[in-house]
Amino acid sequence: MATSNEAVRAILRWVLAAFYAAAGIAHLAVPDKLLAITPSWVPLAPQVILITGLCELAGAVALVTRPLRWWAGVALAAYALCVWPANFKHAIDGIELPYIASSWWYHGPRLAFQPVIIWCSLYCAGVIDWPWRRHSRTIPGDG
Repeated sequence: MATSNEAVRAILRWVLAAFYAAAGIAHLAVPDKLLAITPSWVPLAPQVILITGLCELAGAVALVTRPLRWWAGVALAAYALCVWPANFKHAIDGIELPYIASSWWYHGPRLAFQPVIIWCSLYCAGVIDWPWRRHSRTIPGDG
């Protein structure tokens, strides 16, 4: 069972890393499009979009790197929570973005799936076990 659990984690890690790498590239390639869905209360929004793109790329690499994996899972889960307001703004304001449908067939599942992305970040990094138990390993660096 442990072997299949680790295989699932590994597959999820690579899928999530690919997802975050693609999102990071999008943040760097078309920041003006993402600026449209950034809530008005975000200070220095263009810079935040640049930094989040870099963080997504770094998180994707760290997630598939054993020494950084645990921290990447925690950071990507927190990141997914922090960008959720942009997903709501995108949905509520009906903002058109290239290659993304502006319909509730997209927005509804996208908004509902955000907690799954948060959980998946924690699970595939070994921070939590299935489904919600805290993993028995210690936090890296706690000796």
